[in-house]
Amino acid sequence: MIMRRWSFLVFLGFVSLLLAQDKSVRKPVQDQSAASFSFDPKKDEPTIRIQNVAYEVIDTIPGRPADERLVLRKTSRSKYIIGDMGFEATTTVEAWPLGTDLKQKPLYSVTQTGNDCRTVDGALLVFARGTEEVDWWSVYQSGTGRHLFDTVAPLLRFSTSRETVTQRYAGLEVPPDDTKDARLKEPHVVGVITYASGERVIREALLTSDDPKQAADLRSFADESWTMSYVARSLRIVFTQNYPSPANPLTVTIPITRDDLDLSRAQLPAHVHIAAWKR
Repeated sequence: MIMRRWSFLVFLGFVSLLLAQDKSVRKPVQDQSAASFSFDPKKDEPTIRIQNVAYEVIDTIPGRPADERLVLRKTSRSKYIIGDMGFEATTTVEAWPLGTDLKQKPLYSVTQTGNDCRTVDGALLVFARGTEEVDWWSVYQSGTGRHLFDTVAPLLRFSTSRETVTQRYAGLEVPPDDTKDARLKEPHVVGVITYASGERVIREALLTSDDPKQAADLRSFADESWTMSYVARSLRIVFTQNYPSPANPLTVTIPITRDDLDLSRAQLPAHVHIAAWKR
C-alpha cells in the first residue's frame, strides 16, 4: 500500500513538472478577429477594401527556447481603386508565446507595406512589399521581429551541408533613388548582397561598377530583373535586361567557404567589383 502511494506521488510530481515546463497547457486561449470586404461604387473612384486575418503557430525558432512555440496573428489591409495602377496595402504580424492571452501586449509587432507575409522554416518572416510594378521583399526574424535585410530577388533558401541541414538564406538589395542610406546613393553602387542564417546576418557585400552608367542599368527597377541560386557551393546572382531589350545576362558568382562569402574568389563581370560592407 505504501509502495502504491509512493508511486502515485511520484507520478503526480512528474505531471506537475511537465505542466510547469509547458506553459501552453495552463489554460485555454481563444481569439477571434474579423475579416471584411467592402465595395464603394462611387463614380470617380470605385474602391474595394479588404481585410484578412490569419493565425499560425511556429516552433523550432532560432534564438528562442527549444520547447517554445509562438502564435502569430497576421492582419492584412488593402485598398484598390479600380482603374488605378497598383494598390495600397499594409500587413501587421504580432507574436505571443503559445498559451498567452492574445489580449496582452505581444512579444513584438511588425507592420510593413504589402499585402502578404509568409514564414520560412519557422525562422523568418518574409513580407511581400510590392504594391506597384516591382516585387520586392523584407526579411525579419520570427523570434524577435528584428529586420535582417531587403531583397529584390525572391529570397534564396539553401543548405550549405549535405550531411546536416545547415539552412542559409540570401538576398540582393538594389537601392531605390530615395534610399535613406547616403552611402548607397553613390553613382557607382549596384547593390548589396546579404548572406544570413535564421539568427543573424553573416555577411554583407557591396557590388559596385567603375562605370556609373553600367551601375545605373544594373540597378534599374524598370529595365532589369534579378535571380539568385546556389550552385556548386557558390552563390550565383544573374542580372538580366527586361524585354524588349536583349537579355544580355551578367553573372556574379561567389564561393561559400567556412560558412561565409569568399569575396576574394568571386567571379565578376568586367568593371564590377565586390567588397565587404556593413550597415
